[in-house]
Amino acid sequence: MELFRYTRPIGLMGKSKWAIGLSIFLVVASIFTIFTKGLNFGIDFAGGTIIQVKYDGAAPIDAMREKLSGNPMYEGASINEFGSPDEVVIRLKNTSESMTKDIGDVTREELSGTGKFQIRRVDIVGAKVGGELREKGIMALALAFAGILIYVAVRFEWRFAVASVLALLHDLTIAVGAISLLQLEVNLDVIAASLTILGYSINDTIIVFDRIREEITENSAKTLHEIIDDSVTRTLSRTTLTSLTVLMVLVTLFLFGGEIINTFTTTLLVGVVVGTYSSIFVASPLLGILGFDVKRYRAKLSEKAAREAEKEKMRAQFEQGVV
Repeated sequence: MELFRYTRPIGLMGKSKWAIGLSIFLVVASIFTIFTKGLNFGIDFAGGTIIQVKYDGAAPIDAMREKLSGNPMYEGASINEFGSPDEVVIRLKNTSESMTKDIGDVTREELSGTGKFQIRRVDIVGAKVGGELREKGIMALALAFAGILIYVAVRFEWRFAVASVLALLHDLTIAVGAISLLQLEVNLDVIAASLTILGYSINDTIIVFDRIREEITENSAKTLHEIIDDSVTRTLSRTTLTSLTVLMVLVTLFLFGGEIINTFTTTLLVGVVVGTYSSIFVASPLLGILGFDVKRYRAKLSEKAAREAEKEKMRAQFEQGVV
C-alpha cells in the first residue's frame, strides 16, 4: 500500500531552512516554557501521598475539602476529579515518614458523612525514594542517547550519529515543553513515554538514513541534496503509514484509556507527531549542516569494500592451501 507513489523527488531540501527555523522556534519556546512554568513532578519524583476515593454517586468535592481542612495532616492537599465525577484523587505532600496513623484509615474517618465511598488506592513515596527514581530516570534517558549515538556511528558515520541524536533531542525537548505547558504530572509514565519516543523516532530516522546510504552507492552523479530529496520521497509513504497507524492507537487510548494513562498517551502523541516531522525535515538536512561530504563517503565505502574483497581473497587462498 502506498499513499505517495514515487514518480519524482519532492523538493524537501529546498524547504529545509523553513523547517530548521520552525524547529529552532519550537525548541526555544519549549525550553522557555520549561524554565518559566516548570515541571509538575508527581509523587514518583517529588514524594508524597495519593489517595483515590470512589463514591457511589457524584463526589461532593466541596464537602470533602471542608471536612479535610480541619486536619493539619491534609494541609496543602489538592482534591480533584479523577476521570469521572464519582472518583476523586487527594494529593498530599506528606509521606509515611511524617504520619503516625494509616492515612487510608484517617481519610475514611475524616470523610465519614459525605456519602457512601471506598478508598480504592493509597500510594506513598518518600522524598528520598522520589529523588532516586528521578536520578534513575535521567540516567535511563542518558544511556539510551549514548547507545543510539554509538550504534549509528558504527553503522553509518559519526555525522549520521550526531544528526540523529540532535533530532532526538529536538523531539524530546518539544515533548517535555508540551508537558510543561499543559502542566501534566511528570512521573515514571513520562520516562517510559520518552524512551518509547526515542525508539520510535530513531527507527524512522534509520530507515531514511539507510535509503540515503543506498542512494550514495547507487547514484554517483547525484549531490547530497538530490540524494536526500530522493531518499525521503521514497520512504515518505512508509513513514506516513507507520505514523498514522500508531496515532490511531494513541488517539483511542487518549479518548478511552482513562485518567490514569492520560500523561503517558499525551506525551506519546506529541512525540510521535514531532518524531515523524523530524525524521523527514530535521535529521537529513542536518547532514548537510554538519558538513557531510558525499564524495569522501563514497571513497570510504570503496576502501572498505576493497578491504573486504582482499580479506575474502586471502580466506579463499587459505582454504585452498595456497599461501
